[in-house]
Amino acid sequence: MNKKYLKWEFWPFWFFYIPVYVVYLWYSLKARSMTFFSATNPAMYMGGFVDYSKYDILERLPEEVVPKTLLLPNEDPLSVALAAVAEGQFSYPLILKPDKGERGFAVAKIDNEKELREYLAEHNQFILMQRYVDMPLEFGVLYYRLPNEEKGQVNSLVEKSFLTVVGDGVSDLKTLFETSERGQYYLDVLLKEYADRLDEVLPKDEALRLVEIGNHCRGTAFLNRNNLITAELVASFDRISKQIDGFYFGRYDCRAASLEDLYAGKIQVMELNGTNSEPAHIYDPEMPIGEAYKFLFNHWKIIYTIAKQNHEKGIPYMSSMEGIKVTREYFKKRKEGAENTQEAVIDF
Repeated sequence: MNKKYLKWEFWPFWFFYIPVYVVYLWYSLKARSMTFFSATNPAMYMGGFVDYSKYDILERLPEEVVPKTLLLPNEDPLSVALAAVAEGQFSYPLILKPDKGERGFAVAKIDNEKELREYLAEHNQFILMQRYVDMPLEFGVLYYRLPNEEKGQVNSLVEKSFLTVVGDGVSDLKTLFETSERGQYYLDVLLKEYADRLDEVLPKDEALRLVEIGNHCRGTAFLNRNNLITAELVASFDRISKQIDGFYFGRYDCRAASLEDLYAGKIQVMELNGTNSEPAHIYDPEMPIGEAYKFLFNHWKIIYTIAKQNHEKGIPYMSSMEGIKVTREYFKKRKEGAENTQEAVIDF
C-alpha cells in the first residue's frame, strides 16, 4: 500500500466522506429535500454545488478584488485568446481553467503562446482566461452569513504552502523529489512534469517552487490558520460578500501581498465557490481526523440552516430529481473530459 494513505488527508474523497454522507442525509430528511443546499446561495446555480459559472459569480464581486478575467467563447476560443494577448489585455503568464469545474480540475498556468494553443486544443468548452496573480500569499477563506442576521462569520482560514524543494549543491532534482517529505507523495506527477530537468542540481539553499496552482492534489499543503481570524478580517469579507445579492456561503480562494492586506480586504479573488466549498483548514497535516469530522458536520449544519432560512423567505429548493440528474450529467462530462485529455479526475 502506498504509504501516503497512512495519512488520512490523502484518503479517497468518497471514503473519507462516508460519515459526512450520513449527516447530509439527516439534513435532507429534515428539509424533505435532497437538494436543500440549492437554496443556500440563490445567486449561484444549484447553490454553487455543481455546474455553476465561476465567471458569473466573479462578475458580481467588486472590480478591485478580481484579476482581469475573460470568458472565452465555445466557438474558436483560440482566436479570442490570441487577440486579447495581442491587444495587451493579457500577458504571459496567465491562468486558464474551465468555467464550470472544481478541485483544481484542468487549471493551468500558461507561460507562452505554444502552451496556450496546446491547452485550448484539448479544453475548448467555455474556458476562463485570467491574469496571473503574482502575490506571495494564498488563502482559502470560508465565509457565511445567516439570512436572518446582519453580520457574517469566517469559520475557516487556510494558508496554502506550495510544494518546494531546496537544493544542497549536490543532489539532482530527482533525488530531491524522492527525499522530500511531501514531494515523495507526488513523485509520479513530478517526474513527468520535470522530465527534462531531473539531472539538474540546485545550488545550495536555492529554493524551487514546484507548482503554481494552490491545490492539494498538486502537492500544496493546507495549513490551519484559524488562529489568525480577527474581527477586521470578518468585517472585510462581510463588506465584500454583501455586495453579492443572494450570496450567503462560500470559500474565497485568494492571494494577498501580506497578512495585513488580507485583513484589510486588499486581495485578488481567483475563485469564489459555493456549497461545494469545504473548510479547507481541516486538511492541515497535523489535524486529527476527529476534529476534521467535527468541522465538517458543523459545516453541513450551517449550509442547512442558511437554506432553511432562505426557504422560509420563499426561496425554493431545486427538485431532488433535477438535482440528481444535473449532478450525474456534470460528473459524466467531467469524467469524459478527463479521459479525452488524459488528466486524472482528482478528489481534492
